[in-house]
Amino acid sequence: NCAQIDNHIVSNEHRRMHMSNKIVIYQKPTCSKCRTTLAILKESGEEFEAVNYYEVPLTVEQLRGLIAKLGVPVRDVLRSDEPLAHSLKLAERQLSDDELIKIMVDNPDLIQRPIVVRGDEAVLCRPPEKVTKLL
Repeated sequence: NCAQIDNHIVSNEHRRMHMSNKIVIYQKPTCSKCRTTLAILKESGEEFEAVNYYEVPLTVEQLRGLIAKLGVPVRDVLRSDEPLAHSLKLAERQLSDDELIKIMVDNPDLIQRPIVVRGDEAVLCRPPEKVTKLL
């Protein structure tokens, strides 16, 4: 009975480790870099989940977590060349990280893409070949 319990614990631990190692790509289907990154993931044979963050919007907490895993400043995840970024004058404004994250969550076109996550690591796949770091 003890061995059975130990096996159950090991099996749950293995499952939890496997789950956290799952590859997730946050993407926009019409984006060419996203499509190329998806093709690389498919060719790799690795299991992955594709999240269209236009259909399933990111929360402030989720985007903050992704940026933390990327290990980059918040502004590095901002698509500053987007017309909306210009009209909101984001380059000129002194905004806090939280304010920028909120603006990006409310306007997903302002989020750099694709972002691929595996466990505690994330990569902004520009160029798409950067995804190989997680494979």
